[in-house]
Order: sequence, then C-alpha cells, then structure tokens
Amino acid sequence: MPDTAQPQTHDPGAYASRSAAAWDRLSRAIDAQQDGAWVLDEVEWQVLADVRAATDALHGGHLPPHTREPVQVRVGRLANWAGVCRLAARAGGWELFPVAGTDASAATGPAGMADLLSGIHALAEQGERWRALIRTVVQQRHAAARAGEAVPERSLEERLNDLHPGFERDLADAEAFFTGPGSLEDLHLFFY
Repeated sequence: MPDTAQPQTHDPGAYASRSAAAWDRLSRAIDAQQDGAWVLDEVEWQVLADVRAATDALHGGHLPPHTREPVQVRVGRLANWAGVCRLAARAGGWELFPVAGTDASAATGPAGMADLLSGIHALAEQGERWRALIRTVVQQRHAAARAGEAVPERSLEERLNDLHPGFERDLADAEAFFTGPGSLEDLHLFFY
C-alpha cells in the first residue's frame, strides 16, 4: 500500500475527555436553565429551534448505536453538528471555547448559550475528525487498488477499528450524546 500519512484523528483518551466535557457542559446548561440562573432570551430560543431543525437525526426512531447504518452516515450525522454549532455561535454573537479537559463546575459565571454550544461542539468536532479518518482510509484503499496491490476484503468499520482501537465504542458513545432518550435530541424537553 502506498505510504500515506496517517492522520491522528482518534485518540481514545482525548475522546473520553471530549465526551466528559460535552456531558458536563450539557448538564450545567440544563441545570442553570431549570434553576433560573439562565433565562433564555428570544434569540436563544430561536437558535435552539434552528439547531434542532438543522440536526434532525433521521434515524427512524432507532436507539443508538445506529449499527444498521453505514459508518459514513453515522459519523456524518455527528460531524454535521460541528458546523451547526459554529453557525449558531456566529449568528448569536457567542464565542465557542475549548472545553475538553476542563471541569465545568469550575467555570465562572452562569452557564449560557456559549457554554452549551461549546460543549456540543467538543464532541461534534470529533465527528469531523472521524470523517477525515474515513476519507483517509478510503483514499488509501483506492490508491492500493490503483497500484494493483491486493486489497483485503474488510469492512470500513473493521479497518477503522484496526487503525484506532475503541473507535466503534466511542462512536456509539457519541451517538448516545446526540440521539436517544436524555440526549441532545431531547434538549427542548429540558428547557422551559
């Protein structure tokens, strides 16, 4: 197989930090809103509605992990959230900030939309990294085939797990953050 640089797109330790930060920021935002420390204004309500409309998971009501779907669809669904978070932040004038490796309880000031969007973005950004990994794996396979090399018959999921052990587990964990009971898909039920 041609020597192609392998992107560092999945580090299970880094993923765990992203996931924990995303859940912490989501919980902090929900708590602040329900306790009255964060009262959403008209723009924030509209942004939440727009984010929900733009990120409809279209999973047919199936609970995560969505293993019946191709990995490209599963990862694409998560990666789309990253762009939506960036657009929402720009539209509302909020600034996204890194949250992986931070303690949400140590944050100063009340939670707000920037906090919520930054937490979501931390995990959605991992979807973008996984999408880049998928592109690299597919490009390597195509390059090997063009070079006349034997290409083993392995699924994309198997190749991804070989390159980055824990990928399938972490993908399932990320899907549970974005879809299913108690996830972002239900965020509108927690805000009132």
